[in-house]
Amino acid sequence: MRWLRCHKMIVGFGFVLLLLGLTAAPPAQAGPRSPGAAAPVDFPDRESAVREFGARPKALTFKGRAFDTCRAPSADTMRRWRASPYRAVGVYFGGRGRACRAQPHLSHRWMRTVRDQGWRVLPLYVGSQSTCVFARHKKNVRIGRHPWKQGTTEARDAVKRAKALGMSPGSPLFLDMEAYAYRNKKCARTTLLFVRGWNREVSRRGYLPGFYSSAASGVAHMERSRRAGVRDLPSVVWFARWGVKNGLHREPVLRKTAWAPARRIHQYAGNVRERHGGRTLLIDRNLMHAPVARVE
Repeated sequence: MRWLRCHKMIVGFGFVLLLLGLTAAPPAQAGPRSPGAAAPVDFPDRESAVREFGARPKALTFKGRAFDTCRAPSADTMRRWRASPYRAVGVYFGGRGRACRAQPHLSHRWMRTVRDQGWRVLPLYVGSQSTCVFARHKKNVRIGRHPWKQGTTEARDAVKRAKALGMSPGSPLFLDMEAYAYRNKKCARTTLLFVRGWNREVSRRGYLPGFYSSAASGVAHMERSRRAGVRDLPSVVWFARWGVKNGLHREPVLRKTAWAPARRIHQYAGNVRERHGGRTLLIDRNLMHAPVARVE
């Protein structure tokens, strides 16, 4: 009977790990990190990654205000917006779930121009969405039956597109995962496998895997996974919580030691119109202390 009770406990614990995605492929590198440690920023297998892709440069970080908008503004508008309090801009550079697919201004030339104007860039990739995503307009791009493989494939696409825009290794690439029902265990497991596969491949290719989501769903899920010791989590988190005072270390779902230092962005307001330099944009407002793109 004692052996049977122990056996049931082991099986039960294994089931919990399975739901969290801890046993996902490749299992040889899915072990836990030290509890309470910040998200990993190095390659899962640094030696092989360096041999294949070269050493990743040290991240460039920025501390201050940022805005993001669905369609990248023209270089002239960006020049005029130097009159604003913002010095970093989020751009949606790829992904099958991206709302503004037409990006007439976004190019390698645009990236270099705004960099020379003094802007820092935050690249956002809207890939496949959680199987339990809330937004109706995202349900047609949900994760499929092979989440790890799909995450890896989309990560390769993200890196390819980032390189085409002149973003070099060492740049963060933020996976945009809209709010989802992360307490649904089956959905949470599928989503986590996709995110981890995406993170590992982005990191393997020399870039920093970032993650954008609502604080109350996706980011809460990542933090719960971090506390459980899950590997291959994002190196940087961009959490959305609107209608509160902006701050990087006040978010209740995150421990203060998580994703610190210089690994956080807080989106504190959304869909607001602002006018600077004679140009009006519909934007989201952010406060950040985190890596930004390295533009060649």
